[in-house]
Amino acid sequence: MKSLILFLSLLTLQCLRATSRVCHVDDLAGLLAFKSGITDDPSGLLESWNGTDCCSWFGVTCLSNDRVTSLWLTGQPERPDGYLSGTISPSLAKLRDLDGLYLMNLRNITGKFPVWLYGLPSLLFVYLGNNRLSGPLPVDIGKLGTQLDVLSLAGNRFTGSIPASLSQLTGLTQLNLAGNLITGKFPIGIGSLRNLTQLQLHNNQLSQPIPEIFSSIHQLRFLNLSHNKFSGKIPNSISSLSSTLAFLELGHNSLAGQIPSFLGNFQTLDTLDLSHNNFTGPVPKTFSNLTKIFNLDLSHNSLSDPFPVMNVKGIESLDLSNNNFHLGKIPNWVTLSPIIYSLKLAKCGIKINLTNWKPKETYFYDFIDLSENQISGSPIPLLNRTEYLVGFRAAGNRLSFDLGKLKFAGTMKELDLSRNLVFGGVPNSVAGLEKLDLSRNSLCGKLPPTKFPASAFVGNKCLCGSPLPACK
Repeated sequence: MKSLILFLSLLTLQCLRATSRVCHVDDLAGLLAFKSGITDDPSGLLESWNGTDCCSWFGVTCLSNDRVTSLWLTGQPERPDGYLSGTISPSLAKLRDLDGLYLMNLRNITGKFPVWLYGLPSLLFVYLGNNRLSGPLPVDIGKLGTQLDVLSLAGNRFTGSIPASLSQLTGLTQLNLAGNLITGKFPIGIGSLRNLTQLQLHNNQLSQPIPEIFSSIHQLRFLNLSHNKFSGKIPNSISSLSSTLAFLELGHNSLAGQIPSFLGNFQTLDTLDLSHNNFTGPVPKTFSNLTKIFNLDLSHNSLSDPFPVMNVKGIESLDLSNNNFHLGKIPNWVTLSPIIYSLKLAKCGIKINLTNWKPKETYFYDFIDLSENQISGSPIPLLNRTEYLVGFRAAGNRLSFDLGKLKFAGTMKELDLSRNLVFGGVPNSVAGLEKLDLSRNSLCGKLPPTKFPASAFVGNKCLCGSPLPACK
């Protein structure tokens, strides 16, 4: 009987402990200080932050005894109220066992880089993306420690140059500083981060040539340096990544010279973006080896013929627009692709009758741009087979067809048929589009009610009605 009473007593005590659980006093104080620094929480992210059991609060994880190991609060960009306003309290340094700080997409979190993170010996993951943090990155940012695995500060307002001490974070596998206001040159010290698999510095104001540092970063799979002001040539050391690199994005810079032939040897390349640069000469013949590439963007350069025959098994997105190509026709490897969804071949010297173009698959198309070519015929057989098309541009061609027979996919938002030979009337269905240009064709009749300006309809044979002059 005594044993039964003792067992029941212990069971009751355990239940009382479970129901009255408290987290460590330092963690509780640190989290409450963080909450007090938040001035606006319209979506109620911190509603559960009451009482003493901080391990049960939303976004808080405790994996060892009563100590907090991660803080995860993320906003909801699709919701107007999915944000937090305020600052990051330095009292979070009290969370001594913290290994992950995830404060992402909160949008209105302000202040400077939280240097108090230096005092957290177990810190592995820092995600502070898409907030309003500002100021220069601290020169001693290397004090975050060699144990740090991920540093993501994308989508803030950090300024100045990338500190040289960043090279001390030798444990990093992911570095993301994209979408800031960072200036200066690409730091050579990044070559010391031998464990990097992802390097994302896009959408900044970095300049000067990209240094030859990639031969020491053998595990790199994602490299995005697009939307900067880099000049010079593509570094030869990138060739050492041929067996690992899956995403190479260098678009929207001022890179020049010829595209290096070694890019055709990249065995695992999924995405290659060299758009909006100053590349010249032909595309290397070695590109025929890129059998696994899904996304290729070489648009807005000064590339010239001949374009190599690709052996791609299934391209998803292709943009060769605005170069000096004279393709003559849409390449067979494009026509035969079973999964393509975006095709942009503007100003590519294409001379075909579109009525006769029979792509293997049209179901997945969401955007087609064939502008500024010498294409005749009708797009109706093509467009009436699409289910999810969002945009079709074919300005500056010789298309001749009855616009009234064109079926608009329910997803269609943009249509540009300007400067063609399109005839017939303008159907009511154009009213549901967001962008429209039918100018300089042979259209006739009264316009349906739309929100578009007169410039969308000028230069036709006999269109009338608002926003053009009234019909007689």
